[in-house]
Formats: sequence, C-alpha cells, structure tokens
Amino acid sequence: MSNLKNKIHKIKKAYFPIAGIVFLLLLAVFLLWFNNRTSQQAVSALVAQVYFDGEYRIGDGEWQEIVEGEHIPATKGDVTLRGDFHMRAPDGEYVGVYRGDEDVRIAFYINHINLTFYEDGCEPLTVEMENPSFGNCGVSWVPISFISQSTEPIEIVVHNPHSFGNETAIDEMLSKVSYWDRTTSLFEKDILSSGEPQRNAGVLLMLISLLFLGTALFSSLIHIKNSRLLLLLGLLVLFAGAYFVYSSEGISFWSESIASNTTLLGASMMFYMLFLSMTIVCFLKVTKKIGAVTVALLGGINAVSFVLPTVSNIFFYDVWIWWGIAQIVANAVLGGCLVKEFLYSRTKLKWAYIVAFLPLVSFVADVFGIWIGSWRGGVVSQYVFILLLAVAIIMVLKLIPGNINAATKAKELEMEKIVLNAELAESRISTMMSQIRPHFIYNTLGSIEQLCDLDPPKAGELVHNFAKYLRGNFGELDNPKPILMSQEMDHVHHYVSIENVRFPDMTFSFEMNSEDFHIPALTIQPIVENAIKHGLMKLQKGGTIRVVSYETETDYCVSVVDDGVGFDTSLLIDERKHVGLRNIRERLKAMVNGTIEIESTVGVGTSVIIKIPKEEIK
Repeated sequence: MSNLKNKIHKIKKAYFPIAGIVFLLLLAVFLLWFNNRTSQQAVSALVAQVYFDGEYRIGDGEWQEIVEGEHIPATKGDVTLRGDFHMRAPDGEYVGVYRGDEDVRIAFYINHINLTFYEDGCEPLTVEMENPSFGNCGVSWVPISFISQSTEPIEIVVHNPHSFGNETAIDEMLSKVSYWDRTTSLFEKDILSSGEPQRNAGVLLMLISLLFLGTALFSSLIHIKNSRLLLLLGLLVLFAGAYFVYSSEGISFWSESIASNTTLLGASMMFYMLFLSMTIVCFLKVTKKIGAVTVALLGGINAVSFVLPTVSNIFFYDVWIWWGIAQIVANAVLGGCLVKEFLYSRTKLKWAYIVAFLPLVSFVADVFGIWIGSWRGGVVSQYVFILLLAVAIIMVLKLIPGNINAATKAKELEMEKIVLNAELAESRISTMMSQIRPHFIYNTLGSIEQLCDLDPPKAGELVHNFAKYLRGNFGELDNPKPILMSQEMDHVHHYVSIENVRFPDMTFSFEMNSEDFHIPALTIQPIVENAIKHGLMKLQKGGTIRVVSYETETDYCVSVVDDGVGFDTSLLIDERKHVGLRNIRERLKAMVNGTIEIESTVGVGTSVIIKIPKEEIK
C-alpha cells in the first residue's frame, strides 16, 4: 500500500511538468502542421489568384506543356516559360487572360533564381536576385507590372546559378504567383499570416532556450556537473528556433534584408547541427575520442563555410552543399559511435543513444529530399526536433532538482570536511601529547644525566636522538597530510634508540621491503611503544619487536610483531582509555582509508597489521 501511495505521490508531483511538456509538444506540432499546410498556397481567397498557362523547355530542348502539379526541374539548366497569365476572382470566378496594365502587379516568389521577362514590343526586364557582387542571395517576393497590350505570349527565362538546394524553385514560383494588391496590402498581410505559425514556434523555442541557458548558468555558478550539457542544449534549442523563424513563409516581409535572411538561415542550420553533434559527444563513453575529433573537424568546416564567401564571389548558399556532405559524413561517424555505445552500454543511457540517432537520420533524409526536389527545407528535422525538445525538457526538469540537491550535498560535504579537518587536527595534538608524557621525558633526561658521567659520547648521541624525537612530534602539529613511510621510520628509529638505552636487553628488528608510500605521521611509533609497554616490559627480561613493511597487489602493509606476554583478544579493547590506538585508527581511515588489525595470543605475543589501499595512495 505504501508503495502505491509513493507512486501516486510521484505522479502528482510530476503532473504539472508533464502537462507543460505535452502542451508545448502539441502546440509546436500544430504550428508546424498548420504552417506546412498553409504555405502550399500563396494567399487566401481574399486576393485574386493568378496561374500561368503555357509550355516550357530546358535549355534548347523541346517545348513541353506545363501541367499543374508536374515537376519542372530548376537545376538542370536555364528554363524558358512561354504562355499567358490567367486570373480568377477571390470567389473563384474566371476573369480572363491578363493583359498589360500598369496598375496591376503580379507577385512572383523567387527562390534563389534570376528571372528575365520578355514582352512583345518591350525591352526585356531582368530581376537579378542572385548576384554576389551586390550581396544579393535569398528568397523574396517581387512585384512585376506588364505593360504590353500584345496578344503574343509572354516569355520568362529562369536562370539558376545554383546546382543544389532549390530544385523546386520553378514549381514554387508557378504555384504561388498571385495578384499583388497595391492599395490594401492584403497580399503582404496574407503572406505574413501564412508563415506566422512557424515563426511563433521559432520564437517559442528561443524563449525555451533561456530555460536551458539559465539552468546552465546556475549550475556553473555552484560548480556542479551537467552545466556544459545544459549549455549545449540551450544553444541547440536557440539555433533551432532561429531556423524555424528564418525558414518560415514570408520572411522577406518580416525581415526585409534578403541576404541577411539567407545568412541567418544557413548559420542557424549549421550551428544547430554543430551543437547537436557536440551534445551527442557528451553522452559517448567508449568512442568519445572519435566523436570529439569528428566534431572538431566539423567545426573547422563550418568556419571555412563562413569565411569562403567573404573572400570570394562564391555564394554562401552554394557552400551549403559541401557543408551538407561534410555533415552527412560526420553523422555517419557519430551514428557508428552511437551504435557501438548502445551495444557496449549496460546503463540507462541506452535510450539516449536511440534518441540521439534520430536527428542524424532526419538530417540525411532532409538533404536527400531537397536534392531530389521532394520537399523544401528541413521538414523531417523540424518534427524530430520537437520530439527531442520534449525529451530535453524532461531532462532539465530532472536536472534542476538534481542540481539543487547536488549543491546542498556539496555544502554538507564541505561542512563535513571542515569538521573532519578539525577532528584530525585535534587527533594530531592528542597523539603528540600522548607521546610526550612527563615520565618519558624524566626517564630520558635521567638517562642522559647518568651517561654524562659514565659515557659522554653516548650521552651526546642520546641527546641527538631525543631532540630528533621531539622535533618529529612537534612538527606533526603543522602537517595535515600523510608522510612517506621512510620518514615515519626515521622517527621510529629515534624513539627506539632512546628506549634501547633504558632497555638494552630488548631487540628491535626492521625489514623495509617497501617504503615508497604515504602513511599518517606518528602511526608506527605509538604501536612500537605499546609493544614495549604492554608486551616486553612485563617479561622477566628481553623480548623482540619486529617491524616489517611490504606490499600486495592491492595494499601497502606494515606489521609490528612482538613476543611479549600478549592478551586475550576475546576481551574488547576500550579505545576510550587507549587514546593513542583510537587516534591511529581514525587518522588511518580519514587520511588514507587505511585499516588496523590486532591479533594476540596470551604467552606468545601480539601482532598489529596496518593496510593502506593502493588506489587511495594514487
């Protein structure tokens, strides 16, 4: 029952975000569908319709009848159209063949092509939309007034300076040719309204991108992960929105700078795919290097695509084909990376690899569709992007609380670290103070006093070792980090040299098979001292302490073994009384994730083993 309540609570908690996502998804899909439906017609029934009746030929080929709905290729050479313009009233009534009237203008949709009009008895009229010398290159509506009263057919020569990208330019021009109302501006208003849904969708996406960018900024300010991914998603959505806006119907009326519109359209498309590729690389694990190199090369190609038109007479529109080919190759490489990641992955990222594959395939489909003239613009990519948008918003909604929790956790860890450092400092002081006991100092000074009369050189050696011992203890106060095992053993030797003067019958053995690792200071010396105090001093005489360091495949180890009286390990050691032992255990755990094990047998002796994992040392 409690599990069911938890699930219901989670569903309620996610209700509003999910509802918002569904609403945005449906709204964007509707806007795209409505735009694609309305953009197939030039204007509404409020404006008189115009259609061209006649024939065409490609180059010097044979004349062919123009059939409505039949494709006329625009990239196979110059096309000549010959015939008459016919007009219908807004109610659909046929008006008749159009003849010269300066007050009546015909609107032509020009998609990266140049038109030359020939009327009987008139000078040819050329509309040169594509001219790099004048910076012209783009899509626009152009009004033309025909003035000849002749009954001879009008001829239109269509010149396309491009070989790719506007295969359907003539089809679009003929299907959208319309009467341009000079007085009421109904034409401009209707064209603008036909592209308004897609422009609104684009503006909506650009606003949504602020959600991603704002979250990325918040994440970067508190120094937590995912900020780079959120930044890429924000830029991806931003440029996708720009592409929606600048590929919409009537953009030349919404923004009258034709060349700039083309540049912004191409730039938004290029940057969208670049940031999409960079986002995909963020999810790669096994093939990350291949993906990174691919994206770097793609970025270089993008830079060349922008620079080349500025230093030559090449149209920016014409570099799109080469950029498209490069992007298809990059998509193939990234697609292969995604397949390999999918096969090797054992995590929940499998679904991400499938989702990331979709925009790569949709881009290839759009390039192929434009090439054969099946559709114009990235129609498939637009719908796939809406799907990705929904997924991305879900990710953000999950990352935002995750980021907040991570920030809170980071603060908690920081506080824990401060407390731990304070405890370690206290532990170091306690350890030092436990080693410098008054009776130890008195006994050592007493030994020095006796040796001054009996053996002055040995007294001097004892003073030297005692000074080194004290320096090692006091130096530990300012050393919060582990020290080399060789340094720790120097301190042990100084201590043993002091004790050996008092207990000459005790034997100390050292076997250092490994010293190139770090250990908390004052770790071995207190253990040796305990072995003397609790093990050997309770014997009638003598005794041996053996210190050995070695390493295994996983650990660095130090053992301190004595043959003293030992003790019963079934009796728990009260570490509240044995402060030195407790400090050693705590510092080993906190500083190097080490452990300490104690084994003892009554009448045989005691063994203390310290283990320090190698990965912690690294």
